[in-house]
Amino acid sequence: MTATKYEIRLCQSCGLRYPLVENHPFGERCPICLGNTDTVLTHPITPEPASLPIETNLHLEALLDNIRSAWNVGSIFRTADGLGVSKLYLCGITPTPENDSIYKTSLGAEETVAWEYAPNALELAIRLKVTGCILIALERDERAVPVAGVSVALRDKRQVLVIGNEVSGVDPEILELCDQIVHIPMQGKKRSFNVEVAFGIAAYSLLNGKIAD
Repeated sequence: MTATKYEIRLCQSCGLRYPLVENHPFGERCPICLGNTDTVLTHPITPEPASLPIETNLHLEALLDNIRSAWNVGSIFRTADGLGVSKLYLCGITPTPENDSIYKTSLGAEETVAWEYAPNALELAIRLKVTGCILIALERDERAVPVAGVSVALRDKRQVLVIGNEVSGVDPEILELCDQIVHIPMQGKKRSFNVEVAFGIAAYSLLNGKIAD
């Protein structure tokens, strides 16, 4: 049964203020100290509004080269659905939607985003190139340009964003096949984002045509 409302509750003991969704199994005890809580307010859960399509003529697919985490893959499915990425190629050890863990983060997006499994990402990349696809790898590489600086000549092509393994990155032989290598400029001390976050930033940028001459 889908919840239609939630409460904001306040713990009498530790002062924790938190939301409690209708019919949640936790009950009314504080989740931190198990103390008694009071209802501060009750509020309806607002249904998700109808999504507004991104206005773009660009076509984007993505190749996931040996992504280890099912949770990351599930999140990529959800992000791909939201952005309008038309297809995901799940390669090597990348888990497919038969893996139950994907459901925890995909929230059903595996039903709306087309996908295909390939055991060998390099062979798939070669096949995609033969069919006229433009491969754009997201990787920290001396040849990489900022993702907002993808060549204008690639704008109207069928683009495939290549995302690599969380530790080893994109297969070097696939990198050599790519028409362009891009990176996301970092402002802090860390050198990279989580793979799902990086996918979302790069896909959004490519689909919105944020490119330079």
